[in-house]
Amino acid sequence: MESVRGVNVPMYTTLRRTTVVFTMIVESILAGQKYSRPIIGSVVIIVFGAFVAGARDLSFDFYGYAIVFLSNITTAIYLATIARIGKSSGLNSFGLMWCNGIVCGPFLLVWSLIRGDLALTMDFPYLFSPGFLVVMLMSCILAFFLNYSIFLNTTLNSAVTQTICGNLKDLFTISLGWFIFGGLPFDLLNVLGQLLGFVGSGLYAYYKLMGK
Repeated sequence: MESVRGVNVPMYTTLRRTTVVFTMIVESILAGQKYSRPIIGSVVIIVFGAFVAGARDLSFDFYGYAIVFLSNITTAIYLATIARIGKSSGLNSFGLMWCNGIVCGPFLLVWSLIRGDLALTMDFPYLFSPGFLVVMLMSCILAFFLNYSIFLNTTLNSAVTQTICGNLKDLFTISLGWFIFGGLPFDLLNVLGQLLGFVGSGLYAYYKLMGK
C-alpha cells in the first residue's frame, strides 16, 4: 500500500513478480530445498518477462521501488516460514492464521498509533455510515478468504508454488491498472513481457504436475 504512492499499479505488479526469486532463495536456506532445471527455467522466464514489461517505465521512484523490493523479501520470508511451520507444527490453516493474528496484532496496533492512522480512522466522518460499514465488512470477508487460500496453498504445496499462483491474478490487476489508473504504455514490448510471465507460470505448473 505504501509503495503504490510512488509506483503505478502495472509496474507494481511487474516488480512483485520478482518475489519468486527471493522465495526460492529463502526456501533453499530454511529448508534446504533443491530445484530442478525446468523449474528454474520457468522462473527465469517469469522474471525476464517482468523486466521486459517494465522496460519502458519512465516514472522511476526510488522510494517506491525500495518499498516494493522490501515487500518482496519479507513476503518470501513470510511464505517460507508458513510452509515450514505448517508442516512441522501440525497446525491447520486456521490455526496458523490465528497464531499469525495474535503475533502481528500488537505490532500493527503500535505502528498505527505511531503513524497516526488510528486517530485518522476515528476522525473519519463516514466511519459509522451504513454504506461504508457494508463495504468494509465485504473487504474483511474477502481478505479472510484470501489469507486462508494463501495459508492453505502454502502448507499443502510450497512457498514458491504460492508465489507462482499469485501471478495468475495479475491478468486482472494489470488490465484494471491500464484502463482505470493509467501508468505503463500499452505497447507491444509491455504486452510481450506480460505474456512471458504467464507462459513461465504455466510452465512451472506443468512441470510441478509432471513431477519434474
